[in-house]
Amino acid sequence: MDEFMASAIAQAKQGLKEGGIPIGSVLVQEGKILGQGHNKRVQDNDPVTHAEIDCLRNAGRIGSYQNTVLYSTLMPCYLCAGAVVQFGIKKVVAGEADTFAGAQAFLAENGVEVINLDLSECKQLMSNFIKRSPQLWYEDIGQ
Repeated sequence: MDEFMASAIAQAKQGLKEGGIPIGSVLVQEGKILGQGHNKRVQDNDPVTHAEIDCLRNAGRIGSYQNTVLYSTLMPCYLCAGAVVQFGIKKVVAGEADTFAGAQAFLAENGVEVINLDLSECKQLMSNFIKRSPQLWYEDIGQ
């Protein structure tokens, strides 16, 4: 596992520590982290503060996103995939997509390279969380 996914996992664990959903994200350009974030829907009482959105907010205005890579511990949903497409991010690296399939096909259809690392650590974080807080998880994915 590379340092960027390790940073995304650290963000996910921080979110869990804060009482939120353990999903983390990191935006990278030329080997440097520009922003990182985690799902804060619970902490901020904000339905759209997903990890990827928090990460992009924390990166701030960077001009062009074309040479960036977005790392996320979970395959991005349609909301976050829309932000990826809107800003022209050309590559997404996901920790896993078993827990939630997300919008992988949408991303690929819009010219985004998607890599699913299929990491057991990311799967374990989510499965443990879902066992403890199923209602919160289903709220997060809109079910």
